[in-house]
Amino acid sequence: MASSLKYVPVPFHDDNFAWVVTDGTHAIVVDPGDAEPVVRYCRARRLAVSAVLLTHHHGDHTGGVEELLLSCGLPHSPVYGPGHEHIECTTVGVYGGQRIQFSEPAFEALVIATPGHTRGHVAYLQPPSNRQPGHLFSGDTLFSAGCGRLLEGSAAELLQSLDEISMLPPSTLLHCGHEYTLSNLQFARVCEPGNPAIKQWQAKATALRLMGKPTLPTTIGHELAVNPFLRVHQREILDVLLRRFRVPIPHRLAAFILLRAWKDVFQDEFREITERWAPELLN
Repeated sequence: MASSLKYVPVPFHDDNFAWVVTDGTHAIVVDPGDAEPVVRYCRARRLAVSAVLLTHHHGDHTGGVEELLLSCGLPHSPVYGPGHEHIECTTVGVYGGQRIQFSEPAFEALVIATPGHTRGHVAYLQPPSNRQPGHLFSGDTLFSAGCGRLLEGSAAELLQSLDEISMLPPSTLLHCGHEYTLSNLQFARVCEPGNPAIKQWQAKATALRLMGKPTLPTTIGHELAVNPFLRVHQREILDVLLRRFRVPIPHRLAAFILLRAWKDVFQDEFREITERWAPELLN
């Protein structure tokens, strides 16, 4: 069943992705924050949108739903979204542990509660079948080499969400909501400079972006090798955190809190350093 489907990232805004899951005739759309590029993609291929799946309430993931369905002539297609969040366009609330199933296209997903970025955030897991890998639509919980900011939930909730995701089969394909890979890898290199997998992924991801291609999907196994937020227990990352913050780190949650807080300011720090020392760096 899964092997007959295509999983297409449709870019919009500066770095967002909506995901179109299609059998060539029908489509399910995940997180259409902007309708126009998704409508254009579906019209060009004469795809009927059977349903929309939303991972959380932020406008860059929900903003295009109504226009998408109206433009495709399917205003009554169901819109699934997290039941613990108020999203105006949601018609079916879903909760962790629930299964949803569609016949056109043939698609089944397990809803996983992934609070942290928002309080009610969910992800959708299409299980593996017929020797095909599973597919995880993670929204803003897990990115390649990174994770979502803590905007509503707690660090403990986000760490638990990431731990649950990390236990999925390593072959599971990761379809996240943003193309943040290169900026995330800048941070990952600083956190774990001795990890050759990060350096290799940075080179490959840079080449992909230069060719105008997305770095996604990756796999859970790949993220376990390069993502500092899934590797917070690693000795080198702990040593880097100790040197930077000079405070006790009694457990994984403490390390995760420091790592997430550092990432929140890292891009500004990186920009300030590179601008200040640009002449020396270029010589």
